[in-house]
Amino acid sequence: MEDKSKVVFVGLDASKDTLAVSVADEGRNGEVRDWGTVSTAPHAVDKLLKKLAAQYHRVEMCYEAGPTGYGLYRQITAFGFSCCVVAPSLIPMRSGERIKTDRRDAMRLARLLRAGELTPVWVPDETHEAMRDLVRARESAAEDQRHKRQLISAFLLRHGRIYHRPKTWTMRYRRWLQQQSFDHPAQQIALQEMIMAERHAVERVARLTDGIEQLIPNWQLGPVVDALQALRGVALISAVTFMAEIGDVRRFENPRKLMAYLGLVPSEYSTGQTTKRGGITKAGNSRVRRTLVEGAWTYRFPARVGERKLYVLQKLPPEIQDIAWKAQSRLTARYRRLSQRGKKKTVITTAIAREMSAFMWDIARRTMPVP
Repeated sequence: MEDKSKVVFVGLDASKDTLAVSVADEGRNGEVRDWGTVSTAPHAVDKLLKKLAAQYHRVEMCYEAGPTGYGLYRQITAFGFSCCVVAPSLIPMRSGERIKTDRRDAMRLARLLRAGELTPVWVPDETHEAMRDLVRARESAAEDQRHKRQLISAFLLRHGRIYHRPKTWTMRYRRWLQQQSFDHPAQQIALQEMIMAERHAVERVARLTDGIEQLIPNWQLGPVVDALQALRGVALISAVTFMAEIGDVRRFENPRKLMAYLGLVPSEYSTGQTTKRGGITKAGNSRVRRTLVEGAWTYRFPARVGERKLYVLQKLPPEIQDIAWKAQSRLTARYRRLSQRGKKKTVITTAIAREMSAFMWDIARRTMPVP
């Protein structure tokens, strides 16, 4: 029988059907041992938790973030144990290790949890996770729509059918598409099937967008999404993507930490008296980073409030309107200065996106609901 006064650290290596469990005793030289393998079924996990509770005074658990989701985390915390979901890319690895098994992974997690060397990820609640799933489903649909359009463009180009207008996928362009005819019926069928597939993809994106619009008013972070749209380059989808992926911005003490989380800060390799900085790290959430860079392109135009943005601003508090105008004035001027210095446009938009994240952090922090 184990000592009930002990504190132990438990590492879990989660897969679809099983959990490899390892236990590390407290103390630098405490024993790290394999506990065994259990099923991922809720009743089996509950049985494991009861065994640990009967043998140890305090239990801290962890497992890697992955395709198994957060159900295990919620079951463990509901039982009363401390649990963290670990960022896989930030787990320390020994360069000489060439053997990887579930048991070894679980033992390494237990050892690193005891040492405090693991970086946890933020775990959303069930409602927030549901909204994030919807936003990601729309992003997937939009990517599928882009792919369908690329197939049609490549097919037409391959057969020498060139549309001599700058803007495509308008009603004029679609009428032009329907007018294309081929001598061989196989090619005509292929084109028509691709056009129908693109139309279905457009309808799918529209349905998901409507679903997001309908659910935003009832979402706890809906007011934050509305406030973020005060910024130039931020519309509904950009704002809801930011909040769905970032969640509670108050977990970032300052905007610099948010910039680093989004991978928008320069990489650095410094040793001795030598300091070398490279491109951005591209760490963290790529969805938000891409959304910010797309929005940053709008700051190449002079500062002004358009008609559509005016309707958005009228519904927001003066404090948020002032922040939005300050952001627009500063970022358009910065874009102009960097452009005059001969910087590449991609470098400029990345710099603008980095500062955009700071203004979004400020607005979100001011409008977040009281916990």
